[in-house]
Amino acid sequence: MREKLPTDSLYKRSYEPKLDVHEKPKMSQWALLSSQHLFAMFGATVLVPFLTGLPVSAALIASGIGTLLYIWITKGQIPAYLGSSFAFILPITIALGANTLGEVLTALFFSGILYVVIGLIIKVFGTNWLISLLPPIVVGPVIMVIGLGLAPVAVDMAMYTDSGNQEGYSLTFIAVAVITLLITIGASVFLKGVLSLIPILIGIVGGYITAIFFGVVDFTQVRETGWFVLPDVHLPVISYEPSINVGLFIVMLPIVFVTVSEHIGHQVVINKIVGRDFFKEPGLHRSLIGDGAATMFAGLIGGPPTTTYGENIGVLAITRVFSIWVIGGAAVFAVILGFVGKFTALVQSIPSPVMGGVSILLFGIIAASGLRILIDAQIDLDNKRNLVIASVILVIGIGKAHLDFMIGDIPFNLEGMALAALVGIVLNAVLPKEETDNE
Repeated sequence: MREKLPTDSLYKRSYEPKLDVHEKPKMSQWALLSSQHLFAMFGATVLVPFLTGLPVSAALIASGIGTLLYIWITKGQIPAYLGSSFAFILPITIALGANTLGEVLTALFFSGILYVVIGLIIKVFGTNWLISLLPPIVVGPVIMVIGLGLAPVAVDMAMYTDSGNQEGYSLTFIAVAVITLLITIGASVFLKGVLSLIPILIGIVGGYITAIFFGVVDFTQVRETGWFVLPDVHLPVISYEPSINVGLFIVMLPIVFVTVSEHIGHQVVINKIVGRDFFKEPGLHRSLIGDGAATMFAGLIGGPPTTTYGENIGVLAITRVFSIWVIGGAAVFAVILGFVGKFTALVQSIPSPVMGGVSILLFGIIAASGLRILIDAQIDLDNKRNLVIASVILVIGIGKAHLDFMIGDIPFNLEGMALAALVGIVLNAVLPKEETDNE
């Protein structure tokens, strides 16, 4: 018998469910319903390890196990799927340029711990402090920095056989990237229903087929890899140099506040779609702790940090299937794929212009979503205070400004997005809320 919503619920259902949160699907439908969520998260989840150099198999397993951990911690009440977080692409890429993977994974693990700490603070003190710390005028420009800061990565993959090397300029790569981009745009604009939620996946598949015709796909690894292989797992390593650990923490941990803000926004949407106040039961703190536990697990095996996925929220809205069992089924499928060697080898064989073409649109959408936050919050940029905060965040972040200093014998480094976010938080705290008349 279907559960009745509490009469004092702050949320009304946007859609009458075909399957409610705790209802099990028929066995004949279960695999199909779960596959839709798998396809929705797949393109973005795989793209993150491809861009950062982390193992694809670890990302899939981290996504699946992380989602199952989330379901368990939230007491099986919130139908949310967790995939690879795009917010960490730039800091991971920068960090891996000067540090070992194990050292970077340690910082990512502690990012998950910070998630948990924020969840516990919210349980005790509520969310007002977080909203004051990260209002839209700070979060919007920081998210724009994430997308625009990644723009050179997308363009390099689309243009050069050797990323950033002018001598590797290739018209073939550009052709493949442009066709991939057009396919992705077409899927995003013209497709309807569930297919409209997987334009990234459709773009990657279409671009891959195009790349085969252009002769830029190497199938060697696919042929040589077995069907069942142990996933490529890496463990975190604590450096003997304290300055390395502290420096990585400074780069990674500020990103958590941005993703927490995104997480809260996703929860608001899920509340409206499902018609339940998940902030009240099981509680926003449990949702954040679940996301943190998933990120900690990802850091333990070599996967990227996780976050709730808007694509899968869209699947909830279109299918009206809110069943936690369906979400769990998709998570199990993701874990299984992590052990299929030929599958991960096939993903790794995707040439860079295909990913470059998809990324041109995707990174632009990330930047535009930051702009949308400002618009939705009706931020007035005629207000000098707002204009100053947004302008400084954008230039510091996109300009890759960095601050190097010493505390005792330990060197510290703040750069790019982390520095921009910190400066934005400080400016928001110290600048007067009302404009003063200086005349």
